Amino acid sequence: MLEKLAKQTAIYGISTIVVRFLNYLLTPYYTRIFDQGEYGIVTDIYALIPFALVLLSMGMESSFFRFTTRAEEQGGDIAEGKRKVFASTWGVTSLNAAIFFFAVLLLNAPISRAMGEAYVQHPEYVTIVAAIVMVDVWTMIPFSRLREQGRAMHFVMLKALSVLLNVGLAIGFGIAGLYATDFGVGWVLIANLIASIVTLLALLPTTNRIVPRIDWGLMRQIFVYSVPLLISGIAGTANEFIDRQMIKYLAPGDSAEAMAQLGIYGAIVKIAVVMTLFTQMYRLAAEPFFLAGFKKEEFKEANAASMKYFVMASMVIFLGIVLFSDLFALIVGRDFREGIDILPIVLASNVMAGVWFNLSFWYKREEKTKYAAYITFLGLAVTILLSFVLVPKMGYRGAAWVRLVAEATMMLFSYALCRKHYPIPYDLRGIGEYLALTVAIYLTSEYALKPLGEGIHLAGNVVLFSVAICFAVWREKIDIRALARAVIGKFIRR
Repeated sequence: MLEKLAKQTAIYGISTIVVRFLNYLLTPYYTRIFDQGEYGIVTDIYALIPFALVLLSMGMESSFFRFTTRAEEQGGDIAEGKRKVFASTWGVTSLNAAIFFFAVLLLNAPISRAMGEAYVQHPEYVTIVAAIVMVDVWTMIPFSRLREQGRAMHFVMLKALSVLLNVGLAIGFGIAGLYATDFGVGWVLIANLIASIVTLLALLPTTNRIVPRIDWGLMRQIFVYSVPLLISGIAGTANEFIDRQMIKYLAPGDSAEAMAQLGIYGAIVKIAVVMTLFTQMYRLAAEPFFLAGFKKEEFKEANAASMKYFVMASMVIFLGIVLFSDLFALIVGRDFREGIDILPIVLASNVMAGVWFNLSFWYKREEKTKYAAYITFLGLAVTILLSFVLVPKMGYRGAAWVRLVAEATMMLFSYALCRKHYPIPYDLRGIGEYLALTVAIYLTSEYALKPLGEGIHLAGNVVLFSVAICFAVWREKIDIRALARAVIGKFIRR
């Protein structure tokens, strides 16, 4: 049982990282064929889609898992019970998505005006995005059913199909010269819509001809469970993506200038892909690990150690990117590199997000998930209020600082709650040493070496990065030879 769980966790984790990385490959392509304003539209749309997905799914993915488990616990005709849960949750989410699509279709004009001048000129963009959201919501519960059934490889293959088709079509449309037409960015959306539709069609045979059919008696029970998840999910997703909307509506200049700033911001955020993927990989591995059946003291000890090693690894990744940011800037097109100065701020925000994720395990373990809502709503309030102060003055740079302050606020509040309700002996001295070394190395590179010229700066950064690695190895007493032998031995045995 444990071996099967570990295998599936590895498959889901690796596949998610690979899928996200493939999507990121479009960033260097788009930032070389679109100008800042056009890429701003792409950034804007793909910040709104996750919010719509969370809203329309209503926490039904988690509810599906919980109520299929309840069907097993209740006994009787378990297969029929699971079919009813699947048909009802799929039916409700599908109905929501269809209503959403037709509402957008009817209200296309006012929605386009509210979204900005770019959408007034191309209201069809809004309709296509609504169609993408509708189809993606329709696939959510069938994908969840594959996970519930343990069909990990089937799940992975269909996700990979969607991404590969999307990437292939996007590049193919560019080769065909379609992005140079008046429809422009709309072809990015068409590629996504085609990939989503093909994925849905490939997914339908896995449903065993079960049709969406809502049992409202069952749904009343499910809604009681799912509404808190929906509220927390909306706040969390809004806090993650609302900075893009603040730039669009509050940045100085006219609508076109604001979209250009949004494009620059979105491109620089994508450069932080390594940190994002590391945090995602850690999340996938850590969540099932820490929510398993640990004894209280064992949990505290493991969580404390995990926090220190997370900070250590984050330090190495942070320095590896900021010390060689000129090289990482080549990922995006020349017109977008002017915003590279916000990269350290974005990376620091991602590190803090990982730290407060670490601090969330105690209340998830204790089933006090109300604290998740407190933390996310606090971060959302800070983001909104501070954006009105900084974004009109500083544009996308202000948005980067707002994001940093919001993540820091959530991290500190999470730590205060943890210390009060569930004290964990974190190695604050060790964590502090890593943070102090990181800041010292960054400041040395930026203010002592950079004025000396590119050659000295690059050589000095190599030395500084080596110092950081050696410090981590020395402090944690990592046996490099033994680690290398173990890795090589695994490959030889294979």
